[in-house]
Amino acid sequence: MNDKTLRQAAVQRHLAAHTAGSQAELVELLAREGFDTTQTTVSRDLEELGAVKLRDRLGRMVYALSTDQPYASVDDVGRALRQFALRMTPSANLLVLHTPPGHAHMVASTLDRAGLREVVGTITDDDTIAVIAREDVGGRALLAVLEELMGDPAAAGRRHGSDADDR
Repeated sequence: MNDKTLRQAAVQRHLAAHTAGSQAELVELLAREGFDTTQTTVSRDLEELGAVKLRDRLGRMVYALSTDQPYASVDDVGRALRQFALRMTPSANLLVLHTPPGHAHMVASTLDRAGLREVVGTITDDDTIAVIAREDVGGRALLAVLEELMGDPAAAGRRHGSDADDR
């Protein structure tokens, strides 16, 4: 096995044990096992392994393999949006959702795993998610659905972009 395969196997062990709450923690854990790695490499490993951030049994945010929780509830969606959605802007059948850096994958995974009827799927990078709405739903209606799941439409309304963002 090559170094990458061994390192990623170690990362998977830590993800399964829910021991890493940050990439820096994971770098430290790997260093204790003799892996000389950087946060950038760990970030790539997490991406390749499909890792997401979830709450563990104690309520702490930890990295985990996305298969650890194959289903997400609408409450999970609302919680993720309340915690990490900075701005949501609808456009045609899309909703562009901005998060703090490093949180878009977790929010997108939660949306995908919830199986909302209105959502076809998501495309994400580090801090931005394109949420694709069903053609018969559209971006504006999807925004309303997600605001309702957040449980506080007034607070959610402050998070979506202005008309200037739609131009």
